[in-house]
Amino acid sequence: MEACKGLLLLMVVLVLMVMQGRESEGQLAENFYSSTCPNVEFIVKQAVSTKLSQTPITIPSTLRLFFHDCFVEGCDASVMIASANGDAEKDFTDNLSLAGDGFDTVIKAKQAVEALCPGVVSCADILALAARDCVVLAGGPAFSVELGRRDGLVSQASQVAGNLPEPNFNLDQLNTMFAKHNLSQTDVVALSGAHTVGFSHCGRFSDRLSNFSSNSPVDPSLDPGYAKQLMGACPINADPVINLDPETPDTFDNAYYRNLVAGKGLLSSDQVLFSDFASQPTVIDFANNPGNFNGAFITAMRKLGRVGVKTGDQGEIRTDCTTFNS
Repeated sequence: MEACKGLLLLMVVLVLMVMQGRESEGQLAENFYSSTCPNVEFIVKQAVSTKLSQTPITIPSTLRLFFHDCFVEGCDASVMIASANGDAEKDFTDNLSLAGDGFDTVIKAKQAVEALCPGVVSCADILALAARDCVVLAGGPAFSVELGRRDGLVSQASQVAGNLPEPNFNLDQLNTMFAKHNLSQTDVVALSGAHTVGFSHCGRFSDRLSNFSSNSPVDPSLDPGYAKQLMGACPINADPVINLDPETPDTFDNAYYRNLVAGKGLLSSDQVLFSDFASQPTVIDFANNPGNFNGAFITAMRKLGRVGVKTGDQGEIRTDCTTFNS
């Protein structure tokens, strides 16, 4: 009898553990605002569309903002915080190049949402939705976004160092950093595909164009014609911006991967995805099969959106995305 009671107790404990695990996994849900702000996705998409009609920079700047947010403190809109002391995440050196249009997109969307659903939808969720909308508006795949994130209570420049990939990272370095967030090598390659839109300053890749090594002044993985083109576009003592995708810079497609195969990856961390034999097959697959890229990108974006999220009674729902409520 005692043995049966013990077995029953063990079964109850196991069931509770499983239920708790499922509850933890299910804290984000696509229909999270179905009763509290049912039109939130429409409102955000309208705001993003309006911003896009004003400047095409909206798309790459918002996507990059989402990535930079999630990789530091998790997807909690901590990158949105403005500090009078200049010590918030956005003030760190690697974040100073984040275009203001990405911030403005989220701020405008938040204002529109607050007008109809005050104090309900987090800035973190609005950023996640806006990033998805940018992909779709640029011609990329549509996908559902899990919602229910809360906004973080910490935003410190000191937390950014070492948590964002550098333009000269090799595959091992990329894999190591992404693995910290439960992202695989396939996710690395897929998320890098966001570089099918946007641009980079010459200073981020100029070392590939001169004095690359003692054996080769120019990075040998660069297509010679493309290298010459870049040299002409990046004069000495100037730091203009260059499209990451020289073929279809304003369209979200798989041209990025075809560029890598052709030796036209702008950043070293782009081109290494093809140069390294471990990731080369995935690059070739995405270059030849846009459907495979789209599917992998959707999977990776949904995984990225779960990184370090605050839910339940964690964090807060900011009224103004740029400041903590208190």
